[in-house]
Amino acid sequence: MQQLQQISEATDFILSKTKLHPTIGMILGSGLGGLADELENATVIPYNQIPHFAKSEAEGHANELVIGEMEGKVVVAMKGRFHYYEGYTLDEVTFPVRVMKALGVESVLITNACGAINTSFKPGELMIITDHINLAANNPLIGPNNDALGTRFPDLSQAYNAELRQIALKVGKEQGTELQQGVYAWWTGPAYETPAEIRMIRIMGADTVGMSTVPEVIVAAHAKLRVLGISCLTNMACGILDQPLNHEEVIEVAGQVRTKFTRLVKGILKEI
Repeated sequence: MQQLQQISEATDFILSKTKLHPTIGMILGSGLGGLADELENATVIPYNQIPHFAKSEAEGHANELVIGEMEGKVVVAMKGRFHYYEGYTLDEVTFPVRVMKALGVESVLITNACGAINTSFKPGELMIITDHINLAANNPLIGPNNDALGTRFPDLSQAYNAELRQIALKVGKEQGTELQQGVYAWWTGPAYETPAEIRMIRIMGADTVGMSTVPEVIVAAHAKLRVLGISCLTNMACGILDQPLNHEEVIEVAGQVRTKFTRLVKGILKEI
């Protein structure tokens, strides 16, 4: 009951700030938050004003919830997310997804900046997520289940909605933007993976690796939301190239693909 009350309090507060009722949600990862600036008739709410919302300390995360219109759709967008590696519980990390559902969201676009393991991928490309591997040995649904929020044992075989993926691929082709497709592996961070760990993850079948997304996708599936996952490939993962990794590079490359990313998302929204 406490979880339902917290969701209700956050939802009521957000709705008190806007007359818009979103049907599309967005979680914008490192360096990708600028897309929210494209929303029209927007209301901006700092996370620290919303009951029970956490605050990201990660660079490239603005800590703002933006509600507005884009391509004829009403959108609620998170400029920045909360990470498990920051010390938050997975309930806190995924709480905004619960609130999006309560606001009336039906489909959610979940993005991230990540490292490429597949050597045919290149930094600066975008990848449509087809599936994921949870390497964190944790799950946001562990603990008592509230049947009002979802079933005890949710099916993840279609966690990444096939129809939304096909729409994204169609839009990308029409725009002349080559989109990769692949499996995303969740690594808790905050330390980057070692070369040996990357070799292990490749053997497991992942094409990319990052420090977010999977918890939100699991909760979205639990809430029966349609999910489209898009990764911005900001670097080659550790050990593939003989060079150290740093977060500044992640932010820089994500910024470079902003125009391509924004055009793609707007095209997708037209088709949803």
